[in-house]
Order: sequence, then C-alpha cells, then structure tokens
Amino acid sequence: MRNASGNGFDSSDSFAVSGAAEGTARLHDIPPSITPSHGDDSHLLSRIASPADVKALAPNELAELCREIRATLLAYGHRHGGHIGSNLGMVEATVALHRVFDSPRDRIVFDVSHQSYVHKMLTGRAGAYMDPNRFGEVTGFTNPDESEHDQFVLGHTGTSISLACGLAKTRDMEGPGSGIGNVVAVIGDGSLSSGVAFEGLNNAAEQGGNLIIVFNDNEMSIAGDFGGMYGPLARLRASGGTAQPNLFNAFGLDYRYVEAGNDVSALVAAFEEVRNIDHPVVVHIHTLKGAGYDGAGHVAGTSSASVGNVHEPDSAVSNTGVRPTSNVLHSEPWHSDHCNLSDHEPHEGQCEASHWQNPDSAIGKADNPRKHYGKMAMAALESRFADEPGLVVISPATPGSNGITHEFRERAGSHYVDTGITESHAVAYAAGIARAGGTPVVATTASFFQRAYDQFFQEMSLNRSRVTVLDFLGGVSASDNTHSGAYDVAMFANIPGVTMLAPTSADEYLADLAWATAPSGATHAPDGPVVIRVPGEPLLSAERDPSLLPLTGGRFAAHPRPAARSHGDDGYRMLDWRVNQAGSAVALIGLGNAYPLAEQTAAALCADHGITATVIDPRQCSSLDCATLESLRDGHTLVVTLEDGQREGGWGEKVTAYYANHHVSECGAAGHDRNPRVLNFGANKEFTDRVPLDVLDERYGLTVHQVVESVTRCF
Repeated sequence: MRNASGNGFDSSDSFAVSGAAEGTARLHDIPPSITPSHGDDSHLLSRIASPADVKALAPNELAELCREIRATLLAYGHRHGGHIGSNLGMVEATVALHRVFDSPRDRIVFDVSHQSYVHKMLTGRAGAYMDPNRFGEVTGFTNPDESEHDQFVLGHTGTSISLACGLAKTRDMEGPGSGIGNVVAVIGDGSLSSGVAFEGLNNAAEQGGNLIIVFNDNEMSIAGDFGGMYGPLARLRASGGTAQPNLFNAFGLDYRYVEAGNDVSALVAAFEEVRNIDHPVVVHIHTLKGAGYDGAGHVAGTSSASVGNVHEPDSAVSNTGVRPTSNVLHSEPWHSDHCNLSDHEPHEGQCEASHWQNPDSAIGKADNPRKHYGKMAMAALESRFADEPGLVVISPATPGSNGITHEFRERAGSHYVDTGITESHAVAYAAGIARAGGTPVVATTASFFQRAYDQFFQEMSLNRSRVTVLDFLGGVSASDNTHSGAYDVAMFANIPGVTMLAPTSADEYLADLAWATAPSGATHAPDGPVVIRVPGEPLLSAERDPSLLPLTGGRFAAHPRPAARSHGDDGYRMLDWRVNQAGSAVALIGLGNAYPLAEQTAAALCADHGITATVIDPRQCSSLDCATLESLRDGHTLVVTLEDGQREGGWGEKVTAYYANHHVSECGAAGHDRNPRVLNFGANKEFTDRVPLDVLDERYGLTVHQVVESVTRCF
C-alpha cells in the first residue's frame, strides 16, 4: 500500500488520476480566500477547540461553520489526500452530533472511522487539517491516543453497533457511576453491508436501553452498492421513510428518517428528539457523498453542477445542498453514476473515485503495485471468460484500489461479483462455487482478509476447496496500524492445506495464477486452495529498474535446481525453490518482496568481502523445499532468511526449526559442521502507525548494510 500519508491509508490505496485528466482535476482547487487559516479568529473553525465551542455558537452560525469545514476538507484533499468524499457528506451530521450530544460523556463510535475527519476538527484537532506543517499529527481514523473523544482505533467496517452495544451494556449494568451517557453508533458509507453490522443490530434490539444508531445513507459503498437490502433502502428514501419492508423495524428497532441529511438544522432537531431515549433507535439520514466537490460555490444549492455524466440544473438542487442522482433506485447498481475511477476526478454523488482522493502532487504518477498487478491479473482472467463459464472474480468491495477497473467489471458481467464489505461471506461463497465445479478468484487487501480467518480454515481449507486468493498489499508498509499487511504470511501459510505462493516477477505471478486456476482435473492442477501474494513495491521497482536485481536483472531461469530435487512430479515444480546463484559459505533466501534485498546483499558481500553467496528465491512459503535445504549443508555455514512480514510465527523461523529438528552428527569434508547457523530477518511483532518504510526497514535490519554486517560477524 507504502509511503506514509498521515491519513490512515496512503498513496497505494488511492485512486490515481491519469495524466490526461490532470487539467480537469485541478478545476476543484479552492481559492485561498475562503480556506480557513489556522489561528485566524475571523474564521469560526479556528475558534473551535472542543465540542463546547460548537454548543456556544448561535444557531445561525452553524451553517457557516459547515461551510468552513467543507472548504478546509477540499483544500486538505488537494494538498494531502485522504478519505475526503465520505467526510464531505458527513459535515452537517457531525456538527449536529457535537451540537446535541456531550462528548466524551456521550460516547460516539464512528464505524470504520474514515468519516471522522470532521469529528477530529471539532474535538481540538482542526489545526492538523488547516496547517500543512501539522498534517501528520492525526491519523485517518479515530484513535484514543489522540483524544478522549475517540472511543476506539477502527479501520475496518461494520463493528460500531457491536462496540456501542458493549458500551451501553456496561452503562446499564453500572448505572450513573459508569460515567457514560448516550451511546451513539455512526455507521454508513457502505458499512451496513458487513455481516457483523447485522449481528450488532440483532443484539441491540434484544438488549434494549439507550442506543442511537445513526445510519449515514449516501447511496454508496466504496464502489456501487450491491445486495438485496439496497432496494428496500431506496424505497425508504423515496417514501420519506414510510415504505415497507423496513429492515430496521424487522429487527425490532425504532426508526426515524431524515431526508435532509446535509441540513444542519434538520439534523440538530432530529438528534435532539432522540437524545436520552430509553430504547434503541435508528436515525436514517440521507446524505450526499462528496457534497461540495464541485467547488466552493456549491454549498447550499447555489450553483449548477455535473453529477457524473448527468448535468443537473439549479432547480434540481435542494436548499440543503443534496442533489438527486440519476440512479436513486439503483436500477443500474453496476454503473454507479457511470464515473470511472481511473479516468475521472472525484465529484459529488455516486462516485467511486471519491472514496479516496490523491493529493495533487500524485496526479499523473504510474500505477502503484496493487493497480499494476491487479490489472494484469484481471486481463489474464478476462481472456478465459468466453471458454470458462465457471470462472468468477469476487471482490468484497474495494475493487478499484486493487486494479479491478470499472471497464473490466462492465466487460466481465456475471464473471465478476462484488459482495459488498463481506470478506467472510466472500470466502465462503467462493468455496461454494468451487464445490459446484466453478473456478473462483477472491481478491482483496491482506488486512481485510483477516476478517475471514475462520472461513479460510473451515469452508475453504478443511473442505479442500479450489479457491484462488489474490492477497494484495501483503508485507511491511508505512500504513496506519489498522491496514498493515505484515501478518499475512503468518496467517495464510500456517493454515493446513493452503499453498501460499510469493512470485517475484510479473511472468511468475501470471504463471502462478494460471496454475492456481487450472480447471479441475487438469494435469498437475493443485488439489486445494492457493493464496498468491501479489508483488509489492520492491518487486515492481525492480521490474521497472532491473539494476535493483544486480545478479539476474530479473532474468530468471525457469527452474535452476540444486543437485537434489524436492518433488519427483514435474507438476509440483510450482513448490520448488529456485537457486538463482550458486555459491558457498552463505546462502541468502529472500521471500517475495524481500528477494531484491537478497540479490543486493549478495552483490555487496562479493564486492566488499569476496564472498560469493548462494541466492535462493523460495517462490512459496507454505512448505519447505527440504532437498534444497539439505543441499546447503555442504559448503554453507550460514543460511539467512529475509522476509517482508512478521518474523515471529513467520516463514523464516521454519527454516531455523528445520535445521534444529534435523541435526546431523557427522561432519563434512575437513571436519566441516553440516548444521548451518540460521539468521532470520523480518518485522517485529508489533503494530506500527504511519512509520516511514525506510525507518521500519532500519528497525528490522532489512537493509543491505545491516544484513552484510550480521553476516560478516558470523565469520
């Protein structure tokens, strides 16, 4: 995903604007004259140090505060990037929440919490969005270490209602002494499609007591909305909240509807009505995602605008700034509003590109690894659709960030399924497809797959389901602490029956994909699930600059082998390790993204110390190539493992354990000990939050000079 961006995700999770679109993207620049200046008391936002200051404003000042917040968000997005679209839609609702409720006594839990920027501005952190020198002070998600007004560190979806139920349960058990007043869960922006959200709704209705669930309905997920619940929700919007079936009533919950979800006065009135309520209630607010993206002039319906490819006259804009889209009933959920995230700048409404905004400085840059290798995989699969009716790509939301472009989805038709933010369902669904003889490919981000751990064990692995998993953004990164992919190898490679591949080139990546998705019964096809760790930045950089692979230049022979072979059947060569340079004394084994470091270290050892090291690309991390490990006993006194992931419980320790558990007593030639020492390099077992990648590499010893120093100390 990584260079630190200070806002929760970073550029690798962003939706880049192509160079051709650069001119139009800059049309949304915000005139400096309307951008609040930190410390300027003439602006309301500069004077907001806590929610008490919001309560102290005159009623007629709330709209002006919202205008200043919106201008700040727009300017911040251009300079810094972030989850701007979801926050623009939540400006009025967040101001109203802090106007009515008394945080932190009243507990406000923001689901996912990528829509908490406005909340942070109103709780003493506005300067971090107004002053470019302070952009790094806050994360893109709520964080109790930043403020007592933040309840949890949250970066994944669907859990706010469950968390709120827990807060409310303790309050009700302990009574007034708990120090907890109203409990408010703010969910939406696609989060309601997550299964755990429905588990929370179910529990809330049974538990009873004060619990306020604010459902932010902006007609969007990260991509378009998918699922049977969205038709009833659309009918609720169209009927002013009166249509049946009402899924919230069906759970036994009270329900209120607020059409004017971007009218701060209407929201204040709605929240006042439910404050201190004695039973659970859902307040369904209809908001406009990205409200204000068309420029500062559009803040209360004061300008005409273009919504996607649909041009709306001024008369279609309400006095609250919420404009109708061309797809309110989701008759074409596939198209969203026809925008294409790869080619169009963010805008209001059902715009996939508004999920994440790159800063202007990123415009025109080449695709990051997720998009580059994601597009590559989709092109390879698409060429097979006509001949393989059972081949299906499954994305539990977030398709665009992984290179599953809008055009691909259009062409793929029924060969592509977006299940919504439902990782557990997506994996179980894929297992069902596989059981029926289909060929499912599930693609999403490494940290999101953590949500489906049980399904990987039970439905996928225990049942030997032929599921292919594309694991994006695995590895050490500078991401926030909720989106680190450093734990994926420890997770996937230790599930019985899973084959986890770690390709080190585009050609091998595509070969791995072809092998994993080979039709059932094909010669040498795998007999169970396969996880492919999608290459990251070190490998993409090496493809673009072969000098980063000083020994091979990326020109790998198909299967250079040691004297012995680990598998007699040619079909299992997918699991054989590859020796790219034969040497002596030291063997460097670099897994996946860490492989370039192995070649660079070997080059330094040769140039500076006269050591010609053996260099090995293991290509997979779910099993050991015992024949290769045995071949290293003669002539090697040191084996070094390098991995781009958590060291403890990871892959390298398996190599250490192998030699420890297979100790040999006989000596080699000239009394040489045939039990090589093993050094493991990888990440510490820790959460890191937006730490620059070069700092992490230095911390973990994953640099050429540190590995060389460790090696030479052993001689």
